[in-house]
Amino acid sequence: MIKGAKRLTRGKNTSHPSSRPEAQLDRATRNLAAIVENSNDAILTQDLEGTITSWNAGAQQLFGYAADEAIGKSVTMLMSAAQHDGELSMLARIRGGERVNHYETIRRRKDGTLIHVSLTVSPVKGANGEIVGASRIVRDITERVKAQEQQRLLLREMEHRIKNVFALASSFVGLSAHRAATPAQLAEMVRERLGALARAHALSVPSMDEMYGAVGQRTTLLMLVRTILSPCLERADNARVSVAGHDLALSSHAVTPLALVVNELMTNATKHGALHEPSGRVVVESAEQDGHIVLVWTERGGNTIDAPPEHFGFGTRLCQITVEKQLGGRIEWDWRQEGLTVTLTFDPARLASK
Repeated sequence: MIKGAKRLTRGKNTSHPSSRPEAQLDRATRNLAAIVENSNDAILTQDLEGTITSWNAGAQQLFGYAADEAIGKSVTMLMSAAQHDGELSMLARIRGGERVNHYETIRRRKDGTLIHVSLTVSPVKGANGEIVGASRIVRDITERVKAQEQQRLLLREMEHRIKNVFALASSFVGLSAHRAATPAQLAEMVRERLGALARAHALSVPSMDEMYGAVGQRTTLLMLVRTILSPCLERADNARVSVAGHDLALSSHAVTPLALVVNELMTNATKHGALHEPSGRVVVESAEQDGHIVLVWTERGGNTIDAPPEHFGFGTRLCQITVEKQLGGRIEWDWRQEGLTVTLTFDPARLASK
């Protein structure tokens, strides 16, 4: 009996309070609560009516609402009115025990700004296993979405440029064939035009020096326009193109986007505008007006324009994005029966070399 009693006593002494299932569960609950509260992701819970019941620090950081501003309010305060029906459908799925993984949508912050988010929504069960609400993990993916949009734009731009190069090469062959007297002369004309096109194209592609902020040879506004238009000209054909007016040295960061826009205008003029016809001409004039630099591109003598185009092509949209987003300027198209006029307006501080 004594030995048995000793064994029983030893068994009781080895049972530490912290090893009890209740203590382990309590510790695990506290650890989980700390993880949720300190997560960089927004984590919130709601009941089956959509009322917010908990709100972590990540949710406050993402949406701008403090916990006391959010708890007790409907989760729809983070959505536009058009998204409310989708929320009702989401709640129906949660009531059915379904989990929604990585659902990408748009949510609204307290200040009204819209953000792209990825949602994971899971059912929350009560003590008896019944579904009593839902938990949401919300991750901000705005920068990723912007990067994807930029990547798609760059791919479209690259595709557009490649198509333009082939179209220009074909046009140059046609333009040169009208004037060449011999095959050798035709070859020389085409070679000169393609060489000029390569020099012009180089201006619309960022150089390594530009990408790393190095200062190279300065390009002026009128020099840039003349270089890009040079592939369209024969040696004694300068009457078809006129470039004049106020000039200024361009910053390295302005050269590439401005060259892209002028190259697009030249390409369109060559493919189906004034430079497509032997009698057509292009006049480019730069002026300083009311503290702005105004560059006016005018085409005359080409095909008659019956009406403005019904839809803008990618090249036109690309010009608008480049002028407005990269150069902080404005671009306007005026389709008249006698020809196209394009007006570009810039803040000289965004263009000028410092």
